[in-house]
Amino acid sequence: MPNHPNIVLITAHDTGRYVQPYGHAIPTPNLQRLAEEGVLFRQAFCAAPTCSPSRAALLTGQCAHASGMLGLAHRGFALRDPREHLLHTLRAAGYHTAIAGFQHLAADPASLGYDRVLPCEGRSARVVAPAAADFLAQAPARPFYLEVGFSETHRPFHPPGPAEDPRYTLPPAPLPDTPETRADMAAFKASARALDDGIGAILAALDARGLTGDTLVICTTDHGLAFPTMKCNLTDGGIGVMLIVRGPGGFAGGRVVDALVSQIDLFPTLCDLLAIARPGWLEGVSLLPLVRGEAAAARDEVFAEVNYHGAYEPQRGARTARWKYIRRYDAPPGPGVNCDGGPSKDLWRQHGWADRVYAAEQLYDLLFDPHEGHNLATEPAAAPALAELRARLDRWMRATADPLLRGPVAAPPGARLNDPSTGEALPVGA
Repeated sequence: MPNHPNIVLITAHDTGRYVQPYGHAIPTPNLQRLAEEGVLFRQAFCAAPTCSPSRAALLTGQCAHASGMLGLAHRGFALRDPREHLLHTLRAAGYHTAIAGFQHLAADPASLGYDRVLPCEGRSARVVAPAAADFLAQAPARPFYLEVGFSETHRPFHPPGPAEDPRYTLPPAPLPDTPETRADMAAFKASARALDDGIGAILAALDARGLTGDTLVICTTDHGLAFPTMKCNLTDGGIGVMLIVRGPGGFAGGRVVDALVSQIDLFPTLCDLLAIARPGWLEGVSLLPLVRGEAAAARDEVFAEVNYHGAYEPQRGARTARWKYIRRYDAPPGPGVNCDGGPSKDLWRQHGWADRVYAAEQLYDLLFDPHEGHNLATEPAAAPALAELRARLDRWMRATADPLLRGPVAAPPGARLNDPSTGEALPVGA
């Protein structure tokens, strides 16, 4: 058997890029250490800014609709074929597979096929990190694949401590600087601190067992923050994710990669790193040429989608280095229906968020408008860019047999949904 490195995949929840290595005033020293010892991808994107679809894309190496995960697993959606999960390709290559904590692809993680599901009394870093560290301390069979999922930084956030004083906190870019949004972001910072503590415990366990040198650590999150216009949206605030990789194969040296990458690229990257055949369903590209300095770019576009979160809100998007194109289908729900509750959402709703209207087509020049505030879709000067991005998106939808090409996408029988106009729960199966 080849000398394969161990693999530890750490996934945070709703964190985006709002951590210290990306320049934010959110102290995460363990993530900072990981970045300084590994490779930081500054332009990494998820394939869907909703929880289960994003994780399905990451772990099957294909877009969410190709994996079958069109909505949330705990609301009745499921993978088309659990055997397409990364763990099965790794098991075939001789890996012992284990999971600790949050996974969000199945009601029972054992049904996905892991060799071991580590017992955890909860999903927070406080309990998941010790379970993962204990697994590492027991000299697991090598090579091993350990997946660690933390509930942080999902809402409800942790209570702010002395280090998260709202008076000195800046809200994320889409939001105004108000007492409500500052308090909301201070609580996020407390959750980020808990997340970082959990990551630190895992890194320390690798160090203690002498596993650091031959273990590939991948740290990412499912999508953007649970704030208005971020999670469940195809803005960069919704699809932009942290991605830090440290370990064998060239993932070292504190290097920064500015090229566009998608989370669906991780699966083929691991296949190439391990010198194993890529499964036929993979849609991503290997990042090894980027990491090894053999190429300046891996791809010139990324795609993302939304189907279901609480309510049906079909969207598709294409992003290049400069341009973002978003297409909305059907009658869009009222703004905020798929936004997690919290002080920032309450503030916007109190001031008329529900009355705002989103255009069916949106085009943004990210060089001059990185926060996507000025839609250029109807401006004649932007017509060439609009035509190009439309064509890119159409080609991708056809190539991936997007079900939206055939009309509205139905939820599976028994799915639990919310009314797209009010957010109220619908009868099961409605």
